[in-house]
Amino acid sequence: MIDIDNQTDLSIPIDICEKIAQNLSNKDIDLLVTDDLQIQQINAEYRHIDKATDVLSFPFEDSPMVPLGSIVISADHVKKVASKLGHSNDEEFCLLFIHGLLHLLGYDHETDEGQMRQKEQALIEAFKLPSSLI
Repeated sequence: MIDIDNQTDLSIPIDICEKIAQNLSNKDIDLLVTDDLQIQQINAEYRHIDKATDVLSFPFEDSPMVPLGSIVISADHVKKVASKLGHSNDEEFCLLFIHGLLHLLGYDHETDEGQMRQKEQALIEAFKLPSSLI
């Protein structure tokens, strides 16, 4: 189950996100949808990077009693990139959700040898999503 805190006017494609999540894990996920200003504040506080970003992931401890973790997505970024690339907000949202979820599962494109990108591409194809900039 995905516990959503949508602090924006962006419509969330929850049905697709639930299917993506169930494909990878049976644990709950916390999802915060916010704007560039708040995601910048979160990024500065927790990663010491004082700039807005598209998606952040915060895994929780590996315990059967807690959610897998939290994903934070910038609605401003979703709208901007979807418009720029000519696909829907829902598609861009799902691409960021996949990216964030893979980070919760321990994938790290900055240190692996392409495993995260391969898994991401397989999910993009399975859910018939457009190519990702990530």
